[in-house]
Amino acid sequence: MELVFDGHNDVLLRLWRNRATGGDPVAEFAGGASDGHIDGPRAKVGGLAGGLCAIYIPSTEEFALKEPDENGHYATPLSAPLKREPSLDIALQMASIALHLDRSGAWRLCRSTADIRAAIDANVFAAVMHMEGCEAIDADLTALDVFYAAGLRSLGPVWSRNNIFGHGVPFAYPMSPDSGPGLTDAGFELIRTCNSMGILVDLAHITEKGFWDVAKTSDQPLIASHSNAHALTPVARNLTDRQLDAIKESRGLVGLNYAVTMLRDDARDNAATPLTDMIRHIDYLVDRMGIDCVALGSDFDGATIPADISDAGGNQKLVAALKGAGYADDDLAKICRENWLRVLASAWHE
Repeated sequence: MELVFDGHNDVLLRLWRNRATGGDPVAEFAGGASDGHIDGPRAKVGGLAGGLCAIYIPSTEEFALKEPDENGHYATPLSAPLKREPSLDIALQMASIALHLDRSGAWRLCRSTADIRAAIDANVFAAVMHMEGCEAIDADLTALDVFYAAGLRSLGPVWSRNNIFGHGVPFAYPMSPDSGPGLTDAGFELIRTCNSMGILVDLAHITEKGFWDVAKTSDQPLIASHSNAHALTPVARNLTDRQLDAIKESRGLVGLNYAVTMLRDDARDNAATPLTDMIRHIDYLVDRMGIDCVALGSDFDGATIPADISDAGGNQKLVAALKGAGYADDDLAKICRENWLRVLASAWHE
């Protein structure tokens, strides 16, 4: 079994939502859940050894992709910006869940690559606290210190909506990621502060202008934790060849997003998406950037994924498909975990 360290999941969001209706996050993760994609038992079956676990504040309105028109095209409007105070409350609740899981032994909250490797060796899920969209962080960045102390080691300045730090891309097809402005003045300061603190910066949801703003400001490898190739599936969330070239030059990485809307030719939200669509994106990314710059970023618990994988327990089906496509054992180790551990070590000043 090829163990996987995954670049993005939304299990904390699912656990938080279930707790609001009486669920016990520790029991649900440790003992197994009847919904979603990730829990401890399914992670072990699928060789999911750990990953970046997102604190994500849901939009106040119900989010859904806009229905495609007669040509299969759609353009979902950006979600409205969120207020900071309720966002901070939710972020703290999700951080609390992450800490409770750590204290219970259901997973291990990792702050270094040594922590990750030790957790994997101990057969304990290696969780890294990530923030997807920084609505909970103030412009003065005082809350960032507190979240860092709690274990935050990775963040994306924006989700697909705008905030005080920058602008996000919409969920739209076909559309360029060059869809709006980039970082704000507060966003530039956030990037510089993350660099000095050793917090990884994730570019998965930011506009192309924001991508280049980060590229000219950050001293880290450029990372898009859960994105795919725009040349194959031209949704705004995917990355252009020019962006991929910049990621390669920085020795960063792209984590393959399992979301079917970012894999399919038609970008439809259809779980009947073959594993060959995942392989063609991996092949394209490897051909463009090299094997050292490609990893996995499933978006488990945050998107519709191919039915053949179904949940974390099906991860080895992708590994088997990659092996069948000619990827050697050393290549699989890099794609599945070692590339992530390399860029995390760089961003964390190890």
